[in-house]
Amino acid sequence: MNKPSTRAPGASATLPDRAPADGFSYSRPFFEELVDRALSHAKKLGATDAGAEASEGCGLSVSVRKGELETVERNRDKSLGVTIYLGHRRGNASTSDFSPAAIEQTVQAAYDIARFTAEDPVAGLPDEADIAPPDAHRDLDLFHPWAIDSAEAARIAMECEAAALQTSRRITNSEGAGVSAQQSHFFSAHTRGFRGGYATSRHSLSVAPIAKLPGKNADMQRDAWYSSMRDARTLSSPVAVGRYAAERALSRLGSRKIPTTECPVLFESPLAAGLLGGFVQAISGGALYRKSSFLLDSLGKRVLPKHIDILEDPFVPGGKGSSPFDEEGVRVSARKVVEAGKVQGYFLSSYSARKLGMQTTGNAGGSHNLSLTSRLTRPGDDLAAMLQKLGTGLFVIELMGHGVNYVTGDYSRGASGFWVENGEIAFPVHEITIAGNMKTMLKGIEAVGADAYNYGAKTVGSILVNRMKVAGS
Repeated sequence: MNKPSTRAPGASATLPDRAPADGFSYSRPFFEELVDRALSHAKKLGATDAGAEASEGCGLSVSVRKGELETVERNRDKSLGVTIYLGHRRGNASTSDFSPAAIEQTVQAAYDIARFTAEDPVAGLPDEADIAPPDAHRDLDLFHPWAIDSAEAARIAMECEAAALQTSRRITNSEGAGVSAQQSHFFSAHTRGFRGGYATSRHSLSVAPIAKLPGKNADMQRDAWYSSMRDARTLSSPVAVGRYAAERALSRLGSRKIPTTECPVLFESPLAAGLLGGFVQAISGGALYRKSSFLLDSLGKRVLPKHIDILEDPFVPGGKGSSPFDEEGVRVSARKVVEAGKVQGYFLSSYSARKLGMQTTGNAGGSHNLSLTSRLTRPGDDLAAMLQKLGTGLFVIELMGHGVNYVTGDYSRGASGFWVENGEIAFPVHEITIAGNMKTMLKGIEAVGADAYNYGAKTVGSILVNRMKVAGS
């Protein structure tokens, strides 16, 4: 199976280059006026500090199945959120009504909540020294509105589904295909001096075909694939997405169980991003100050092999995790989270940093663009090479359930994929469970593939873990 490229040849023929209006109902100056009015009223009521954010989102989602239109959904949302501080007491309220009376009522509601909330010694806006200055609000190429109507979206989705169904006679059914075009913008400010906002977009194309072997009660298997980008012109072509999804479903036909065993496990790159996500959660401020993480006090300690590095870069142009500042208006920076297996920094907001007696890392709202790499990876370490490194063991392409205990690190997930012998796929497997402990799994990463895949704000190749328990028949 060869994954479709992120930029499809001739994609502009399918997704025409247009110059649409931004499609928003409210302008940036209007949002600034809205926020300033809220902050002014908060000060009038006697707030020690206050913050406000106005936002708007809109989009189109279309789904089809078996060549027929199923759903057309248009969404348009707006909100004003207000946070009030009375010393170390905090109150928050929001509204979707932008009238002057509603703004005053929302500020009053946040103020009243703060009055009756217990004091929290570390509650408060970020320190002024941590605020991102105006000259740091760089343009990161995050906004590419897609001027598409429901008819064109349905046509693209049908083209994608048709490509899947035409791949083989064994693709007999479909759970449907979908196209989504979404965009949003916001403006935020608070009384510690921060003012800023920007617009973003996210567009996607997906399909889920079903394959079936001949015969009345023969095996049926489902798989799916998608493409998601900020700029619709860089989406994979509908044909590429459909064919690849079909190939994945076909490759799983004839799946069988395997006996319970212990063996090395290779995680396909999209699933490897989940392992990286588990690591991020374990070294995030909320889990650390609550002492609900299996990686407590890991700063400066080696929790991954020496060949592993993890980089965070908020400034990748067009990146899905890019931002010139975090959700609190704190400055962000590119940094090494892990170097040679050692944790160099946590993921902290102002609040969690104060709880831990540390400095914010500009991660209010989560991590930014992360990439996990191995110093042992060579340019030729594609999936075929990684299967050779696996040797004999399990190649996982789907995980089910949420069986991760972040307090203990215990890991147990339903899985399906392929049994590999001597570096070659032998047969597909299903109805198995893989189990281990995240601490051991992270230290047991033997190799990372050059088949890097971007999944949300995380980029990582396939990951080979040296040993896990596989429960089968």
